[in-house]
Amino acid sequence: MSRRVSAAAVIGVAAGVAAITAAVAATLAAVITARFARQVVTPVTTREEEFRITAVDLAAGTVELDGEDAALAGRYGLWFEHDSGHARLGEVLAGEGRSALRRLDGVDFGRLDRAKRGRLDGWLHLGPWELGRTYENVVVETPLGPSPAWFIPAAEPTTDWVVQIHGRGAKRQETLRAVEPVFAAGWNSLLASYRNDGEAPESVDRRYGLGGTEWEDAVAAVRYAREHGAERIVLMGWSMGGAIVLQAVLRSEEVREALVGVILESPAIDWVDILRFQGVLNGLPEEVGALVGRLLSTPAAVGVTGVASPIDLVSLNAVSRADEFETPMLLMHSEDDGYVPIDGARRFAEARPDLVQFEVFNGARHTKLWNHDPIRWTGLIRNWLAER
Repeated sequence: MSRRVSAAAVIGVAAGVAAITAAVAATLAAVITARFARQVVTPVTTREEEFRITAVDLAAGTVELDGEDAALAGRYGLWFEHDSGHARLGEVLAGEGRSALRRLDGVDFGRLDRAKRGRLDGWLHLGPWELGRTYENVVVETPLGPSPAWFIPAAEPTTDWVVQIHGRGAKRQETLRAVEPVFAAGWNSLLASYRNDGEAPESVDRRYGLGGTEWEDAVAAVRYAREHGAERIVLMGWSMGGAIVLQAVLRSEEVREALVGVILESPAIDWVDILRFQGVLNGLPEEVGALVGRLLSTPAAVGVTGVASPIDLVSLNAVSRADEFETPMLLMHSEDDGYVPIDGARRFAEARPDLVQFEVFNGARHTKLWNHDPIRWTGLIRNWLAER
């Protein structure tokens, strides 16, 4: 029997291997895309502890961290041991890059001296009681049920209200940093919660709508403000809260009737752009982010991610709908955000220079503009509100 293998056979085997390889690659890409898409719409329950806590000196009031951004300028909250403890960090005393010795301004709860890992957070305050201002626990009736909120009145009675909408994976505490400049400008503050944030009622699918569903809860917060005397309202949105605010403005006449301005802090303007960026950040090809965007917009998203209905990312793109806005805006974003690229914010500002005051920060991370430069940040908000 001849041991020779014909050229046709070799070509056939090669073609078969190529076909199998392509099928495996396609399957792998589909699995990665599906997993990424689920992560995007699933509320965060556990957070990565990106820092090693290498030394703690409670008597000296110092803590040493190892990890990317350990030497970020500014004051931050430090959650440690799976969020079972919380401390407050001050400025960097020594070090740079991945290792830094920081001032320890206090430990709120937990045993920091025993902790091994932790994560930085922009929340320096845990509640409005820390601000030294009068506040009330109130309830906003949303389409899904009662949602908790904090109301901080101005020093003098006023019909001017700023309604705060926090970002993805955060809670009302994120927005506490804005209370002081709002108070200084003579406005009331309403710090709202919304569906699936761990405080407000959950939706049936328990998934984020990236602003496409949560906007109804922002409308409910505005309704609450109006029912309690608000005549002029500014909506402020942080990160995904920015997308929520912009959708509320676009979709609700009730909001537009009382709206006199919008403040956006590190906002999610263009989700497709964000998904591409996030994919690359996680070591994936840029194309995967685009695939996730397309998947979320199709009926297949229901079965793959658990969302109740597809998410129309085109309608959520504020840049493509920039001509529909009529309200003055203060837009603040950092070149070094590291989570939501500034490109979408820049394109939005360029599309509506007549409405948008665009303020660019450098060195600050996502939703940490106040932490990085509190004087500039608070001054911008206070002065912008005063101009209203």
